[in-house]
Amino acid sequence: METSPDPNREMVLLEKIEYDPDITQASLAAQLGVAVGTVNWHLKRLVSKGYVKVKRAQRRKLRYIITPEGIAFRARLTVNYIDQSMQMYRLVRERVREAIVDLKLAGYDSVRIQGDGDIADICRLTCLEQGITIKESPEAPLIELHNLQVNLHLDDSQDEQLPIRHGLEK
Repeated sequence: METSPDPNREMVLLEKIEYDPDITQASLAAQLGVAVGTVNWHLKRLVSKGYVKVKRAQRRKLRYIITPEGIAFRARLTVNYIDQSMQMYRLVRERVREAIVDLKLAGYDSVRIQGDGDIADICRLTCLEQGITIKESPEAPLIELHNLQVNLHLDDSQDEQLPIRHGLEK
């Protein structure tokens, strides 16, 4: 069982409860992809903090009501989420820009990108913004993405990969 709250999960729970106060814990669990016990734990915590009230709607049916404190808490969680997302965005852009400087100093104007998801999207946009062409050719230098780590692999005169590490892993 979880011992510490997950702010993102609590933010989503509060959003879903606000949208549908009659939602069941089983439905919440299915939508979040977690166990009903996990949803129950979070809801009990939100109730104990005064962010959610529980009322009996029918004999076996509950209704969840977000309190004004709960609305303010959800707003804080949302602002924190946006702030963390922007910090991650700026960090990845800076690491990719550093790799692009090294790429240009080595005389290249194109690169291939290994990675997927939001980090790879940020990398692609930064490359295009900096005038770097993205290719699929295995001869092109490689920007390898792993979590928040950005590695540039240049082809040197001995046909070996020279990794250049930008930033520390999170």
